[in-house]
Amino acid sequence: MDIYTRKSWWKWWLALFGIIIIGISAYFTLYLTQKLSEEERNKVAQWALAQEKINTIPLDSEEDMTLYLEIMQSNTTIPVILESQMGDINGAINFDGYDEDLDYLAKELEAIKKSGQKPIEGAEGVSIYFKKSKLLQLLEIFPFIQLLFISFFIGLGYLFFSASRRSEQDQVWVGMAKETAHQLGTPIMGIVGWIDYLKELNPEDEETNEIVTELRNDVKRLELIADRFSKIGSDPELVPSNIYDELEAIRTYMQRRAPRKMAFEFPDPNEEPIMVAVNSHLLQWVFENIIRNSIDATETGIGTISAKVNVVGNKVEVLLSDTGSGIPPSKLKTVFEPGFSTKKRGWGLGLSLAKRIIDEYHSGKIFVKESEVGKGTTFSIQLKKE
Repeated sequence: MDIYTRKSWWKWWLALFGIIIIGISAYFTLYLTQKLSEEERNKVAQWALAQEKINTIPLDSEEDMTLYLEIMQSNTTIPVILESQMGDINGAINFDGYDEDLDYLAKELEAIKKSGQKPIEGAEGVSIYFKKSKLLQLLEIFPFIQLLFISFFIGLGYLFFSASRRSEQDQVWVGMAKETAHQLGTPIMGIVGWIDYLKELNPEDEETNEIVTELRNDVKRLELIADRFSKIGSDPELVPSNIYDELEAIRTYMQRRAPRKMAFEFPDPNEEPIMVAVNSHLLQWVFENIIRNSIDATETGIGTISAKVNVVGNKVEVLLSDTGSGIPPSKLKTVFEPGFSTKKRGWGLGLSLAKRIIDEYHSGKIFVKESEVGKGTTFSIQLKKE
């Protein structure tokens, strides 16, 4: 199981754990609201009974009404409406100053009836309707507020840790790249010295001169690689360049190192120039990484690597396609992540570096435009037109 599969599983487990926590909280809140709702209904029933007692006790009775009055006065939170047998509103309490507004109370009564609440029957056929108290209403929406805050803090924490991790990774990458460039410098200088010494041994020997020439070409390549690594972490200089020249340069270099039966279908370098502001060394690195992946994806060594150039508004799009094994749909989201690789060898840094070079250093875009398993892949590279 690769790192991205494991990370995906961890996300699912964390999501499941969060859902369980929210579910338990919602269940407990629902339990509390049901109990509180029952308690409020009982309070209204007691209030109705107390009112009935007060209304039915004769004025000259010596019965103590203190308890009934206390019950009547204790309800300061539950809104109550009294409706007569004829459908008239006989009174209301706890409607925030609207206790005498019959139009407002009629709308409130209609809303209560639509909710399906059964009234409490009072004396002389009076029906007693009530609304949930504000505390109960707040308690009912509490799980949603809790979910909102939990989601917010989880999202904020995820963004914070992702940014911190990305910053740390960037520092490691930059340090590794610059150290690699520094370490390459010493052996390159040594090789140059040995090449000069080799040439002086047999200056007239044709075979020696041919070997020296090839060694110098390889040293130039090493110097180019060192230069590429040294530019990681700093703003490279961008200069106008013909995109067809850039493609022809990488085709010439890669075709010599590809299997003989691998066909390269690239644009004619003599096409009308299309200028883009690029750092040639870094752009060539991007092309090289993609083409190497294309060659590796063609396991038989027989296939086609093609390039096309499209101009869309102020952007130049380069399409690099192959007829290789393709990328599974489940891997498309992680194809540019460090460590992604469909090969048993390699560190899986090529496409990640390519994305950094295009996105950060050239203010462009690179993405998989299309890919089908068994048929091939097309990468799109978009750059600003000069």
